[in-house]
Amino acid sequence: MIGKENAEHYQWGEQCDGWYLVKRQDMSVIHERMPPDRREARHFHSRSRQFFFVLSGELTMELEGEQHRLTAQQGLEIPPGEAHQAQNLSAEPVEFLVISHPTTRGDRTELA
Repeated sequence: MIGKENAEHYQWGEQCDGWYLVKRQDMSVIHERMPPDRREARHFHSRSRQFFFVLSGELTMELEGEQHRLTAQQGLEIPPGEAHQAQNLSAEPVEFLVISHPTTRGDRTELA
């Protein structure tokens, strides 16, 4: 069994946390926590398809120039090659799952 309490933890960006629930080359599942007023760098993946699923809070996902506001129990699929940026524009932390197939390791191009 795996959960936040026993998963491999890492920090990214400004005070954001990630926990690897599944860490394989063919697939990854990461539980992430993003404090208010934080965002990841806008980027795309050439091969990886992703699915973001909100557990608690509110996540704003910019996908190819369109803003999507996701709340608890809502998700959004990100196809390969499409530019996107996860953002927490709310006043509360957001927790979400990021499921990637295959893994995004070595498959990320950041955009200006």
